[in-house]
Amino acid sequence: MKNVVITGSTRGIGFSMATEFLRAGCNVTLSGRGEALPEATSASLSLFKGKYIYVPCNVQKKASLQNLWDASLEKWSRIDIWINNAGQNTPHMFSWETGETYTENIIETNITGMIYGSQISAAGMIKQGHGAIYSMEGLGSNNMIQLKTILYGTTKHALTYFMKGLAKELEGTGIIAGRLSPGMMLTDFITKTPDGEQSEVIADEKFRKIFNILADKPENVAKFFIPRILTNTKNNAQIAWLTNRKATWRFLTAGFRKDRLI
Repeated sequence: MKNVVITGSTRGIGFSMATEFLRAGCNVTLSGRGEALPEATSASLSLFKGKYIYVPCNVQKKASLQNLWDASLEKWSRIDIWINNAGQNTPHMFSWETGETYTENIIETNITGMIYGSQISAAGMIKQGHGAIYSMEGLGSNNMIQLKTILYGTTKHALTYFMKGLAKELEGTGIIAGRLSPGMMLTDFITKTPDGEQSEVIADEKFRKIFNILADKPENVAKFFIPRILTNTKNNAQIAWLTNRKATWRFLTAGFRKDRLI
């Protein structure tokens, strides 16, 4: 039985992963910026009472992440898996049009928060003598440049570099570091702006066509991730859902598929 901490896990892929870990028999710490889990979210986890806790956490603040570690350690006695999942996006616009607040938030969440989480979990896991740290890749991790999303892509490119470097630093410690590559998913990152409005990319016919070919629901990606995370012992592993082979097959069979997401 593993004890798992996931940042940004009240919705989307973070919540889907938390649910799959619970189904696999793990203990899970969920976290988010709210003071408590939304009522509907708690209700959906009613079968797992006693197997999870919720700890409020703002990943932009190192002290908040330290509290997440400390509260989880106090509850579960050890932490086997830490996942940096919390992420932020910006409105769909050119980099020079993006406001200061959006720019600061995406950097402080996607880069600074991920680094803080990795620092705290690595230090704690070295003390306990074991553990695994994963961070969530995204557009930009593979050097792809997509207009009007380059701030997000820059943060994910930095994340990949950092996690590869962290894996090297952890060699010989008994701690492993890896990356989760989910591909395209139907989440609020796609459908909404950071302010909760409907994203303008949804109206782009070309984007909709590609998205419907390549994208998946977060619960499907989580079902793929969790057994592989639980059995992985390799340092610097990348667990990738949307491989090149899978993407090619989806384009080849797109005309026969009926499962449109947007």
